Amino acid sequence: MEPREPANLIERNPDGTFTKETLTRAMKALKKRLKVTRLDDESQMGRDPMSRGGQSGIVGVQPPTQYPAEVWQALEAKGRVRIDRHGLVEIIEQISNP
Repeated sequence: MEPREPANLIERNPDGTFTKETLTRAMKALKKRLKVTRLDDESQMGRDPMSRGGQSGIVGVQPPTQYPAEVWQALEAKGRVRIDRHGLVEIIEQISNP
């Protein structure tokens, strides 16, 4: 049985902006890609329990390709991500209200 993708992965509001659900799914996909990339980097040689180890210094990744560039630009306009000139996307930590 193969995994199913949502029928409408990219949904738009009547005014042409992306729906909240689309932006949420895109952020979730980006967080997952960043997590997997960091784990892969941390599992390299020289980072084992017998060595100094350390955490990954990766802060930006290529965005998932199932979402068009307009989605990432919309998230950047909302202040959720930062896109550098090479196309890498970095998540901006949101300050929570106490």
